[in-house]
Amino acid sequence: MVYDRSHKQAEASFNSIPHSEMFSLNRIDIIGYQTQPLLVRQTPSGTSVTDLNLVIPYSFKNDKGETLSGRSFQTVTLWGSMADIAGQYVKPGAQLFISGRLQTDSWEDTQSAEKRSKTKVVALDMIFLDPKDGQREPASEAAPLLHCLNRAQVIGNVTKDPEMRTTTGGQNVLTIGVATNEKWRDKATKETKERVEFHSVVIWGELAKAISASVKKGQRIYVAGRVQTRTWETQAGQKRATTEIIADSVSLLGTKNREIAASIQTEAVAQKAAPDAAVDPTEPPAAAIAASIPEINYESEIKPEDLPF
Repeated sequence: MVYDRSHKQAEASFNSIPHSEMFSLNRIDIIGYQTQPLLVRQTPSGTSVTDLNLVIPYSFKNDKGETLSGRSFQTVTLWGSMADIAGQYVKPGAQLFISGRLQTDSWEDTQSAEKRSKTKVVALDMIFLDPKDGQREPASEAAPLLHCLNRAQVIGNVTKDPEMRTTTGGQNVLTIGVATNEKWRDKATKETKERVEFHSVVIWGELAKAISASVKKGQRIYVAGRVQTRTWETQAGQKRATTEIIADSVSLLGTKNREIAASIQTEAVAQKAAPDAAVDPTEPPAAAIAASIPEINYESEIKPEDLPF
C-alpha cells in the first residue's frame, strides 16, 4: 500500500514556488519498523497528526574496516489524511518506507529557561512494506539483506569555517553546520512563508581532511549520509540529545571542475528551431535569475565544539 502526494498536488506545489527559490535540498529516506501503537491527535483546527517511532537496524564499516551494527530511532510526524491512514493500518512491528524532510523544533524549558531542541522527520510519502498475509520469516542466508534504509541528503550552505579535531583514539573528525531553507504558501493566509533548517554534519577520516582543506563558510555543498541521534548527560545530570548527519559523501557545488572542461561547449551551435519553439523575449537571462536569489543569514545557535565525542 502506498500513500503519497498526488501528481496534481506535487505539480501545484512546484508551480507555486518561484524557480529562483529552489536552491536547497532537505530530504531523508527511511525504512524501519514501528515500535509502538499509534495515537492520532487533532489540532484545534481539526487536522489529524500523529508520530511514528521507527527503529532502524544498521551496520557499517568504520575507518579501521571493522563492521559495526546497532539500532537507531527516528520520530516521524504525519499530518492530515496520512495520519488518519497510519492510525488505521500501522501496527507495532509494521515495516514502512518514509520519505520526508528533517525539521528541528526549538523551545525554552519552562523550569530551567534553557534552550532545547529536537530533530524529527516530517513525512511527505509513506509506503506500507508488509505483505497482506503478514511478514515472512527470512532464510538463514538472508542476514546480509536485512539491513534497512537511513539516508539523508541536503544541499545547502556551510554556516562556519570547518575546524578539524582529533579524538583520543587519533581519528580526524569534523563537525560542520549546513543550512537549508524551505518556502511554502500558507493555505489559510495565502502568504509565502520561509523556514531555515540547520543540519549538524559529522565527517570522519580522510573525507574530513579534504573538507577541512577545501570548504569555507558560505560554500554550497551536497551532503549524504545516515542520520544518528546521540544522547549524553551533562555535569549537572541532565540528559541531552543531538541529531546529526554522519556523512559518507560530500560534493562541492558551484565550483569549476578541470576534469570536465573539455566537455563544456562555450559557443552556440546553429540548430534548426522547431516550429513551436518560440523564444520569449521577456524571459530574464540565467545570470539575472541567479542574481535574484535572496541571501539568507546562515547563523545557528548550535556550536559544534560544545558537542561531546
